[in-house]
Amino acid sequence: MLSERQKLVLIGIVEEYVKTSEPVGSRTLSKRPELAFSPATIRNDMADLEEMGYILKTHTSSGRIPSEEGYRYYVQEIMNRTKEIEVTFPMIDEIFERESITKEEAIKESMALVADLTNYASVVLGQSAQNSRIRKLQFVSLQDRYAIILMVTDLGHVESKKIIIPEGISIHEVEKVVKVLDEVLYDCLISEIDKRLEQCGDNEGLQEFIIYNEQLIKVFLNAFASMVSDKVFVAGQSNILMQPEFQNVDKIREILDVFENKELLRVIRADSNGITVKIGQENEVKAMKDCTVVTVPYSSKDGLKGVISILGPTRMEYDKVIPLLEYIAENLKKIV
Repeated sequence: MLSERQKLVLIGIVEEYVKTSEPVGSRTLSKRPELAFSPATIRNDMADLEEMGYILKTHTSSGRIPSEEGYRYYVQEIMNRTKEIEVTFPMIDEIFERESITKEEAIKESMALVADLTNYASVVLGQSAQNSRIRKLQFVSLQDRYAIILMVTDLGHVESKKIIIPEGISIHEVEKVVKVLDEVLYDCLISEIDKRLEQCGDNEGLQEFIIYNEQLIKVFLNAFASMVSDKVFVAGQSNILMQPEFQNVDKIREILDVFENKELLRVIRADSNGITVKIGQENEVKAMKDCTVVTVPYSSKDGLKGVISILGPTRMEYDKVIPLLEYIAENLKKIV
């Protein structure tokens, strides 16, 4: 159990280190208004905090830096504080108050703004349609063997995918296949399309039709899988590379691979019940051991769901990031 003064010292160390990326000493802390104590008194508290595992001593300085446990304590203090204080962000309000803006546009614009304001990377993971049901399949022919397949779900969402019709297959054959799939897959969970088609084996005529048109049906199945995969929007990747923690060439390569290979998705699948803060070693991806990922789930009035995240160094401005993400998620509930 930390004393009130020890809490202030720990908070001071976190905030000074976030600001300067330099180890923090007792003299620096004693200049903060809330820590008007002698450097000796503060040094005693720092020794206690180090013994309890909240701060660490570096090899190159007499100052201290926060440990992951120290950041965790600080984050909890921030989350308790935001519950008590009502905050507003006029620049975010300006985006959400536009009459013609769509939900998707509001999410992307606000998170791009967050990336600019924080100098971290922002990520939006939209809802997968895997648990939606198919209501209608339609086909629109384009020129040069291109076409668009449309899927209407039970939530009223319309998904589309441009496809290339295989050589030797006529438009008439495509239309016939789409008509059959529209009937067979009606009210089918998108995640169970393959299972529904396998069940067609009980109908000999239908099974023969599927086998005969196997090449074209495979094109459609690939299109369906692409339509309903997680929709990811990322802004500010290059911001990460500006942080002092990521100046090493190997670290730069590792963190870029995280974005390129979409390993980040393993980390940002948040608890739908509330905010998630993964600090350092809590992240499943090895390359992100010096990172923090703050994730907040969102939902809108029409059932649109997803998560918004910020990726930055463990030396993150938590007092800025957490209220910002929670504010955006709260505003998304209001959009029709």
